[in-house]
Parts: sequence; C-alpha cells; structure tokens
Amino acid sequence: MALHRPTVEVVPEKEWRRLKKLTKFEEKGYRAGYKMIAGIDEAGRGPLAGPVFAAACILPRKLLIPGVDDCKKLLPAKREAVFKSLVNHPEIIYGIGMVEHDVIDTINIFQATIQAMLLAVAQLRIKPEFLLVDGLSLPHTDIPCEKIVKGDELCLSIAAASVIAKVSRDNYMLAMHEKYPQYGFDKHKGYGTEKHLAALKLHGPSPIHRLSFKSVLPVEEEALV
Repeated sequence: MALHRPTVEVVPEKEWRRLKKLTKFEEKGYRAGYKMIAGIDEAGRGPLAGPVFAAACILPRKLLIPGVDDCKKLLPAKREAVFKSLVNHPEIIYGIGMVEHDVIDTINIFQATIQAMLLAVAQLRIKPEFLLVDGLSLPHTDIPCEKIVKGDELCLSIAAASVIAKVSRDNYMLAMHEKYPQYGFDKHKGYGTEKHLAALKLHGPSPIHRLSFKSVLPVEEEALV
C-alpha cells in the first residue's frame, strides 16, 4: 500500500514502520467493509478541576502523520507540533466534545466521559461507519464500536484522538489559569499535584473545581454540598 510521505522532511524508515504497525485495527475495519473509521479518546478524567474533553478522529487510509503516538508519551512541544499537523491537515476529519465540571458533579466522571465522546462523534463533518474507542464500550445508538484496551498505545486513529483531546484540554486550562492564577492550572492542568492541593487548602475551590471529587473539599465541607 502506497503511503503519503511529507516532502518537507525526511522521516526515518523506523518511524514509518511504527506508524504502519499502529494501523492494524483500522485495516481490520477496512477489510470488514467500513470506509470511515474514527478513533476516539478522552483527556481529563482524573483532574480535580475543569472539564473532560474527548476527540474523534478519522484518518485517511493511506496517510501517516509522523510523530502520532499516545499523548502521554509525547513531550509538550512535540505533542503541540503533532496536534497542529493533525488539525491543519485538509484530509483529516476530527471532532471535539467537552463536558463541564458541574455536569461531571451531577452525572459522575464516567458518564461525563461517555457524553464527551458522543459529542465528539457528533462534531465530525462526516458520519463515521465504525468507532474504535480507547478503553470504553461506547453506547452509540447506530454506529458499531470496538473497545480497545490501551488503544492510545495500539491504534493510530485513537492515538491521534488522544493528542487532539489532550492539547485541546490543556489549552482550555491555560485560559483558566488567566482567570484563576492562584491554583497554577498552567502547570498541572487541574491534576491533583502537591502544589495544587496546597492551593486548594489555602484558597478553597475555584468555580471550575469538581466538588464531587474527594480531594477538592474537606470532609466537613463535602457534607454541606
């Protein structure tokens, strides 16, 4: 199968072999007769503040973008570069879903993650025929899905979605840092680091903290919410 290779840079053959290996789940779908296959992943299930994001990404069958990988394996500068390569490519279709902190508090983070994923699929400009989902059995009403454990490590379109979701959420939290600089959201993006917990103890929760998360409120305050 011919591969599209960028003309502006020379990519080592090892990288192309790595990327091609990650297409095995998509290729399985193509052989089953599906043409539009979307990978789906989330970012922000664990933080104490901010929304949960999800992304859905449809990659053209013969297109491999250098550097695409599980977002957790990429340093921030590399992740940002891969993100730009994905979202600026005219042949790549992607959608982003976001569910706010107050909804997370109401329906729980698991249900909010599913809702964000469904929103991401709905944002795609072309409806996919098959969904590859990282770690979840997505209950979509009319699109078949496959759950892939550690999909962001094993599946190319899920890895691409992980980068889009992660960078999109990080950018959101950078904007929140401008509103609430005392919490250091620019550093930890809402995760429960030692400095974040210290800021919570000093300032109390911000308007975007998830009050249903145990680390956000002391026990005596939690009982009053």
